[in-house]
Amino acid sequence: MPVSTRFLAVILAALAAIGPFSIDTYLPAFHEIEADLGASRYDVQLTLSAYLIPFALMVFWHGALSDSFGRRRIILAALGLYVLASVVCALAPSIEWLWVGRALQGLCGGAGIVVGRAVVRDVLDGPQAQKLMSSVVMMFAIAPAVAPIIGGAILAVFPWEGIFWFLAMLGAVLGVVTYFQLPETLPEDKRQSLHPANVARGYSSVLRNGQFLLIAAAVALNFNGFFLYVLSAPAFLVDHLGISPQGFGWLFIPVMIGMMVGAWISGRLATRWTPMRTILAGYVCMGLAECVNVLVNATLPPGLPQSILPLPFYVMGMSIAMPSLTLMALDLFPARRGMVSSCQSFMQTATNAVTAAVFAPLLWVSTLDLSLGMGAYLALGFCAFLGVRTLRARAAPVTTA
Repeated sequence: MPVSTRFLAVILAALAAIGPFSIDTYLPAFHEIEADLGASRYDVQLTLSAYLIPFALMVFWHGALSDSFGRRRIILAALGLYVLASVVCALAPSIEWLWVGRALQGLCGGAGIVVGRAVVRDVLDGPQAQKLMSSVVMMFAIAPAVAPIIGGAILAVFPWEGIFWFLAMLGAVLGVVTYFQLPETLPEDKRQSLHPANVARGYSSVLRNGQFLLIAAAVALNFNGFFLYVLSAPAFLVDHLGISPQGFGWLFIPVMIGMMVGAWISGRLATRWTPMRTILAGYVCMGLAECVNVLVNATLPPGLPQSILPLPFYVMGMSIAMPSLTLMALDLFPARRGMVSSCQSFMQTATNAVTAAVFAPLLWVSTLDLSLGMGAYLALGFCAFLGVRTLRARAAPVTTA
């Protein structure tokens, strides 16, 4: 079934948005969940880890399964389980049951973004693939901004359970759209065997490749510099900035704009700059934003707009670099794009889970600590990128006059 590139970008962005909606929509309800279920702040924070750890484990397999069974079938199965998991969350009578529901959501919540990346490289290559990837990122950027606003609006009318009923409906709608509109992009003759030996060889070749490991580390660390603020949003916005649960848009709307602008710039640069030059420009933008962020938080009291202003510029730089880094990883193993996407998502989500369980609770005590945490992630990400440049330079053929 033919589908336009623009419409394909809309579908893939919507499927990828399941992840941000699963994390961001219920953030405004943290205080209400604490009170209703008799849980501590840390108990509720663990619902993020309960989602992210199974998410990381399962994204390791979504791509490999799609390499074998096809892209469309895996997405549909994941959406069906996601609806069921959201219902478990909505009916949870205790924090322990909410952990269970969130874990089930995590098992299937990453299929859209993992398989979607493989779909992009199934249908396009070169600058056109970067443009499509940038379009997906640009539309996907709306999700983190809209999700907490929707969650706050639902919370103003319904109890916190209404947020998970909304997520169940979202999964069902996307399942219908996928069934009728998303074509299969991986032909039968290009599918990989699920024989354990073949799968083991594939994962071994990907996970032993130095370039892939450094690219995936760079993407994960860049993202976590910003994601630290998402995970700390209840403390950062409500406790430090005095914003109500309905005011989470103060963080997420500027960030959405920054992400969309960065993705648009990346798409414009696709036919003008090399991927390496584009990535370096992204790091320059992130570095400047981080310097301003530390300076603001070291010299000014927490408040609006100064505590928010550097964040969209950081995210803009991240979005300039991300499409090129992602395609660079996928192109290392053209026959196993799903598996590569899975391994990249696993590394990113594992990093997300560690941030949620360890570093966010340590750093959300002050806005200065959060800004320094962002800087640490960025510095490590840039070191990984420099490692990629070194390995690619060594692997490049030497020409003589």
